[in-house]
Amino acid sequence: MIPCLRRWTTPRALSAPIRLFSETPIAPSKPLPPRLKINDEDISISYLKGTGPGGQKINKTNSAVQIIHKPSGVVIKCQATRSQSQNAKIARSLLADRVEAKEKGEESRIGIKAAAARKKKASKMKKARRKYRELEDGAKSKVEEEDEIEIIWDEDVKPEESKPAGDSGKT
Repeated sequence: MIPCLRRWTTPRALSAPIRLFSETPIAPSKPLPPRLKINDEDISISYLKGTGPGGQKINKTNSAVQIIHKPSGVVIKCQATRSQSQNAKIARSLLADRVEAKEKGEESRIGIKAAAARKKKASKMKKARRKYRELEDGAKSKVEEEDEIEIIWDEDVKPEESKPAGDSGKT
């Protein structure tokens, strides 16, 4: 029984988990700024009855959360889950992001993420344009090569002897 324990408690097994698919680091290239802290005195929280799909449980309980940020006037309503506490947590993070985006603009967490997404999309589009341009250039060169082959073939073929006009081929 002791050899089995040794097999599972090797220093390699305890040091770090094995990454099967890649060896590249998972950390983002540029760290995001810390999330904005909002004082409890600046917000008012109200719990509302939910609406939409989810049946009687959603419609009869006060699981939806509405948070109003008094200084900026930003209103967030969240009904992502059936749990009131989870909805309140999600609504607070959404409120912090929205207020920070309103105050800082492009330097906020959302602005940085949006800029990174735009840059990634532009790079992807550029790569696709380059790929199709290369394919198009390759197709044009193939057509030119085929034309050259046809020209060479046309020059090698000897013209056929002309048949008399009255001869239609019937006997």
